[in-house]
Amino acid sequence: MKAQKQVPDITTNEIVDKIYVVRGVKVMLDKDLAEMYGVETRVLNQAVQRNLSRFPYDFMFQLTEDEFKNLISQFVISSWGGTRKMPYAFTEHGVAMLSSVLRSEQAIQVNIRIVRVYTRMRQLILDNKELWLKIEKIEQSLAKKDEEVQAIFKVLKSLLVKEEKPREPIGFKISGKK
Repeated sequence: MKAQKQVPDITTNEIVDKIYVVRGVKVMLDKDLAEMYGVETRVLNQAVQRNLSRFPYDFMFQLTEDEFKNLISQFVISSWGGTRKMPYAFTEHGVAMLSSVLRSEQAIQVNIRIVRVYTRMRQLILDNKELWLKIEKIEQSLAKKDEEVQAIFKVLKSLLVKEEKPREPIGFKISGKK
């Protein structure tokens, strides 16, 4: 009987920490996925390139330099070293498709965990839809109130900074008298 390779214990928090929002979509980067799957990034990308028809734009896309720099500055991704190519970002569907091109037991098990995390995240949003709607209403209300408060402050400032014009003296002027 063949001994099975021990799959690393990757926690939900470790997976969630590797999910970023780029172009308004939740994605995972090739380097992070390769690390979890126990393969080199270039091996993962080669498998994807050999099966490119399985990865349309809504499954995977390459980051631009600006997007990559933004991720580095926002999340302090410091272990990227000298990248020659911009990383690939995989959406939930792209991550699921990776299981068809990376067939190691570790890749399959890690993929199952990742897909479950995405499913839980989506369910959490659905379960709390009313809460999200209430939060949005509050945000909109605060934005409107903020505009009103800004208008009040503008009027107050204009009253406080009002230029004083020299006033004409009140009363009679007596001319010719010393």
